[in-house]
Amino acid sequence: VQLQAYGGGLVQAGGSLRLSCAASGRTSRAYVKSWFRQAPGKEREFVAAISVSSQNTEYADSVKGRFAISRDNAKNMVYLQMNSVKPDDSAVYYCAAVPPPYRGSLDQTGTYDYWGQGTQVTVSS
Repeated sequence: VQLQAYGGGLVQAGGSLRLSCAASGRTSRAYVKSWFRQAPGKEREFVAAISVSSQNTEYADSVKGRFAISRDNAKNMVYLQMNSVKPDDSAVYYCAAVPPPYRGSLDQTGTYDYWGQGTQVTVSS
């Protein structure tokens, strides 16, 4: 399974950005998908996760109400809609995937088997 994240860029505070992640491999359509981010000098942190059916989503407290994760299994894509962005949202954003049943919590990096290469998001104040 390969994941490729794209859509990052420079955005002003208060603006919006949509990240996309393309997955290869038919079986990955049945994987739980998530977004993490990592700012310079900080650990990689959880942003959002979505179940295979899209019925269940989880968000970090810092992005609740501003970000929305979604997926299109027919296209094998997962998205992160980022609204009302803040300078603190600046980071490299990574998509991740894990096949169920998985062990661990979805907000932990060690739960995931597959990672994309990351896309840079920079929010200017």
